[in-house]
Amino acid sequence: MTEFAGRHFDYVIVGGGAAGCVVAARLSERSSNRVLLLEAGEDFAPGTEPDEIRDTFAGSAHSNPRFTWARQTVTWPPRPGNAPDQRKKVRYAQGRVIGGGSSVNGMISIRGVPTDYDGWAERGAAGWGWDDVLPYFRKMETDVDYGGPLHGADGPMKVRRYFADQWPGFTTGFMAAAKEQGWSALADKNADFSDGYFPIAVAHADGRRVSAATAYLTAEARARPNLDILGEARVERLLFSGARVIGVKLHHKGQVFDINAGEVIVSGGALQSPALLLRSGIGPGEELAGLGIDVALHKPGVGKHLMEHPGVNFGVYMKRDARLTPELRLPMYAGLRWSSGLEGCPAGDMYMIPMNKSFWHAIGERMGLMMMWVNKSYSTGEVTLNGSDHMAEPEVDFNMVSDRRDLDRLVIGTRKMIQMRASASLRGVASDIFPISYSDRARRAAVYSTFNKIQTWVGGQVMDASGSLRRYLIRNLVADGPSVEDLLEDQSVMESWIRNAAIGHFHASCSLRMGAADDPMAVTDPSGRVYGIAGLRVCDASIMPAVPCANTNFPTIMVGEKIAATILAET
Repeated sequence: MTEFAGRHFDYVIVGGGAAGCVVAARLSERSSNRVLLLEAGEDFAPGTEPDEIRDTFAGSAHSNPRFTWARQTVTWPPRPGNAPDQRKKVRYAQGRVIGGGSSVNGMISIRGVPTDYDGWAERGAAGWGWDDVLPYFRKMETDVDYGGPLHGADGPMKVRRYFADQWPGFTTGFMAAAKEQGWSALADKNADFSDGYFPIAVAHADGRRVSAATAYLTAEARARPNLDILGEARVERLLFSGARVIGVKLHHKGQVFDINAGEVIVSGGALQSPALLLRSGIGPGEELAGLGIDVALHKPGVGKHLMEHPGVNFGVYMKRDARLTPELRLPMYAGLRWSSGLEGCPAGDMYMIPMNKSFWHAIGERMGLMMMWVNKSYSTGEVTLNGSDHMAEPEVDFNMVSDRRDLDRLVIGTRKMIQMRASASLRGVASDIFPISYSDRARRAAVYSTFNKIQTWVGGQVMDASGSLRRYLIRNLVADGPSVEDLLEDQSVMESWIRNAAIGHFHASCSLRMGAADDPMAVTDPSGRVYGIAGLRVCDASIMPAVPCANTNFPTIMVGEKIAATILAET
């Protein structure tokens, strides 16, 4: 039996992702706290990480089943009416490795806009307004480009930008097209919240990824005698004594055993955290009873209100001199935040970004993306358990563009991309610009394998050799929807394409949202404590009341900093 069986810790943190790493590091700074961090995937001490994990091209790790939940699938489209649900499930790669999503994502370091967090406070998350969260954004970062009262100078997360003179050709052409459309250049999108295009801040240093694991779980932190980290450790369920959580039942390398805790902090992310609560009997009582699970606490909001950033993409063939050069590994260098003007929607509610390499393989090196999404979305979905195997990856229904405001803004955004497509600046660096969705063919080719490496190399050579052959390959193997002309000709065709092609951007959140005590759908209080039961807290993107106008990596790390500070202040 492992050395951990039956041991007691002050804090057991379930999930070594973007927030879990932060909480483990901060709580263990106090030597009297005995802290155990559990990670379902592999743990890597500093300096031992595989190259894919430290690579600044996110696709290296993101496409590798070793570092993600390989069997996690989701449903994107809006739910049909009374017809049987025939919507296709697709793979959703979430980090399953120390550092979680921060070890496999695009490293984009955007905070969002002040109205995001003031909106959280208005929804019942007292103490989470912009002025409340800003100190924790500053605490977590070292911004090597900008200083002043909005930036941190000595935090664990080092962020930097590539400025316009360093951008690859496709990004340069895209941003020139944005300028032609009337948008202004912004120097610092984390301090200037107006509309415009900007170099994006990215969490990397010395050409290598900076994840929550590399930033917070340093060799110095790991040397603390009061901090233990256990990888390849899957928690089956929480353990109770009456109305209090007292530990977890754990699976580790063929062994199953209990670990005792003064407090359990669930940090598995917006899909795995609600699944753990549901397996443990915390959730909608009727649904749990129907699955044969004893109800420990009726909590109807568990797994509900799931949010993401719905978006659609155009594919482009990048001309030879517009592609990434050997010294550039990042796929994204600049973005465009803008306002739809749709009544009732806040400023900065839309986002567009050129991706200079769509996949790890040879075709991906030639095919870029014009990515566009709703930055402030309203559609919500849910996370439920797999009915036949509660330990399996959960059922996830994002119910994308079910809110008409999201669909209407994706129509506006698609028209914006079509306008960008006509720009001479963009056409100078790219050709064959077409609507695209993440097809079955693309998903299969995205999985790293020798066979895919060979076949995509052949395809890449063909694309470069002949324009007619390239267009044939794109038309028959890559493009999988209507043409631009079809979209412009018929609004119903455009809306149908958006409903079918809309995808998320690995920004799952809000499935255990914070709220006021009198909100029946709120799962946690503003300190992350689960209402109605002692000894249990949640700290990850799932407690966000609404998805922010940002990639969720930096906001999630901020959540970890703020919850950790709250715990330390309480004790």
